[in-house]
Amino acid sequence: MTMTMLFVNGSPNKDGNTAALAKALFGGKDYETLNLTDYRIGLFGQELDGDQFHEVIGRIREADVVALGSPMYWHNLCASVRTMMERCYGDDYAADLGGKLVLLFQGGAPEQWMLEAGEYTAKRFAALQHMEYLGMATTAAEARTLGASL
Repeated sequence: MTMTMLFVNGSPNKDGNTAALAKALFGGKDYETLNLTDYRIGLFGQELDGDQFHEVIGRIREADVVALGSPMYWHNLCASVRTMMERCYGDDYAADLGGKLVLLFQGGAPEQWMLEAGEYTAKRFAALQHMEYLGMATTAAEARTLGASL
């Protein structure tokens, strides 16, 4: 059985540094990309017409491995990723996603505390969603190392 791999890109730059980390992570393996900026996902507590949150979560649920990619904005994960994570609270469809999770987190000259804050959030999200957290990559070399185990 083939393992399904999904890159959930939180960056508005679809072919930028975050996407480059996904390419390094997956090596030559087949994977799909879901660009969060292509989907309408309202804030936690909002009821918007045309909301596509469940469509995004459905794609994540189907994947064996999810690489969650975020550029570092305002010293932490970007808003599109945080909004998606926050919407999972109290949503029965988004509960127990399962699978494996990798965080791809990059930014210009991040300080250690910024990386730790992003990884803490990813670890908590994985635990709450019953996902196996495999680790964080901030460089192509780290991504290749994590990808070797996929």
